[in-house]
Amino acid sequence: MSDADEKKRRAALAAMEYVGHGMVVGVGTGSTVNHFIDALAGRRHDIAGAVSSSEASTRRLRDAGIEVMELNSTGDLPLYVDGADEATPSLQLIKGGGGALTREKIVAAASRKFVCIVDDSKVVDVLGRFPLPVEVIPMARSLVARQLVRLGGQPVWREGVVTDNGNVILDVHNLEILDPPALESEINQLAGVVTVGLFARRPADVLIVAGADGLQTLSR
Repeated sequence: MSDADEKKRRAALAAMEYVGHGMVVGVGTGSTVNHFIDALAGRRHDIAGAVSSSEASTRRLRDAGIEVMELNSTGDLPLYVDGADEATPSLQLIKGGGGALTREKIVAAASRKFVCIVDDSKVVDVLGRFPLPVEVIPMARSLVARQLVRLGGQPVWREGVVTDNGNVILDVHNLEILDPPALESEINQLAGVVTVGLFARRPADVLIVAGADGLQTLSR
């Protein structure tokens, strides 16, 4: 296991402390979350089930013997665990590198506590080094791209990628995101945008960062 993968594993294991008996756990998507799912498998008889943010996580959860439940049936969730592509010390995030940003945002909004697990390479002072993903209705791709250029970004169509919702993704490069909540609102209001991968209006509640020297936990 590489050093980076070991950091992800340690962050994921630390998130298990927030999993309570009988919970329905919201589960995100990505390489760090895969370690969390593997750990959750060891407590599959202690939890009621999981709500998944992607088809990929759903398959991994089911392969681990964990029941996957529908959010429409569960109501609000006590806990959501997910990774991030970038995170600030104020717990604002960029997510969506794996293409599951819309479902991730829905599960985060439905959860009372959002625990974000990352390795230290993902922590930045200002968001925007990682291209900002925007999920878009296919017919609006060019329209939205022109609007994103006016906002100062350079959108690139993630060709060959279709989200679990049947949409496309524009990755917006060269943004320096100094007011994440304001930009999140502005992009979300563009006609044709499903959602943007900024998690600032609903940031993480807890950020677990795994580094070479151990774990750091930041809370709101």
